[in-house]
Amino acid sequence: MGRHLTGLVAVAIAAGCLVGSARANGDDPALQEKLNARTQTFRDWAAAPAIVDAVRAANSRVPPEYAAMTEEHWAELTILDPFVRGFTTNDAAGFLKGARTAEVSEAFVSAANGMKVAFLSKTTSWNHKGKPKHDVPMSGRSWQGSVEIDKSTGQQQIQIAVPVLDGGKPIGSLVVGLALSKLR
Repeated sequence: MGRHLTGLVAVAIAAGCLVGSARANGDDPALQEKLNARTQTFRDWAAAPAIVDAVRAANSRVPPEYAAMTEEHWAELTILDPFVRGFTTNDAAGFLKGARTAEVSEAFVSAANGMKVAFLSKTTSWNHKGKPKHDVPMSGRSWQGSVEIDKSTGQQQIQIAVPVLDGGKPIGSLVVGLALSKLR
């Protein structure tokens, strides 16, 4: 009987996870409506002069230390490293901090080449080129991920990405993670 009860608990937990995932992936119309509204808000963020100017500048000249950065070296850097802190103290990061709401668990801006331009806190990856969260916005469309436990924040979240546009042309991407616990 103990095994049967344990099996039922496991099934209940799995079902709960599937229901939570399904709701955040569009099967919950109320939640999807909230996500759609946030997507428009993030499009507005991506159009802010501080964001567009920072991405335009990053696209015009790649500093040697950016070009030399690898995923392995990025993973070794602490949040206090001056290179990392530079992405949290520039004008674009200042805009993100000022626009942030309670449900935003992370936000980062990438240049056309996928390298970081600004963020609220250090991201797990240095470069997102080749991943849908960057490549889809670079085609001019928005992207919505699946529910995940984010490695950099430890929160259950869903990411939304939008293009940073300059004259209607995608020049970078803005990715925002939304904490599901604060969206409901």
